[in-house]
Amino acid sequence: MSPRLALTMVLLASVAAGTASSAAQSPPAAPAPYALDNVPDRMPFDIPYGAPIPLERAMAAIAATAAEARKHDWKLCIAVVDSGGNLVAFQRMDGAQLASVQIAEHKARASATFRRETRVFETGIQQSGYNYVMTLDGVIGSRGGIPLIEGGKLVGAIGCSGGTGSQDEVACKAGVAAIVK
Repeated sequence: MSPRLALTMVLLASVAAGTASSAAQSPPAAPAPYALDNVPDRMPFDIPYGAPIPLERAMAAIAATAAEARKHDWKLCIAVVDSGGNLVAFQRMDGAQLASVQIAEHKARASATFRRETRVFETGIQQSGYNYVMTLDGVIGSRGGIPLIEGGKLVGAIGCSGGTGSQDEVACKAGVAAIVK
């Protein structure tokens, strides 16, 4: 037997012995239960729907959002929907990609109808592995959709698209801050 073959056999035997000894160890602990297994006392995102946002306030939100985007040279599409998810106002900034027209509306609509920021879906899918969320009609797993809440009631939502998710979100927050006191 050649020395090289003998060395190979010794290495294979040691790997096999190591595998056998690790197989004899106790199995790994079961993963912690998913957050979905927890039963909260209160219903999350239980925001009552309010009267639809008026056009004037929707346009003010868009103006503040566009101003924030211009500060950074972000070219965005900005949509505001009412409490029922219906489009109230929209702006496509010069140079914004065409695909973002529908995405901005989708983010705003999802935020209004599900009564939460679209960031929640993104986090659930990417960090928690809740891939089933992608099967729900109307969901978009990308940040940049934020509800507009006044007096404890949802009056609409704003959605931005055209930048990264974090850019879209920053711009939307400027619009929210401009109209929600």
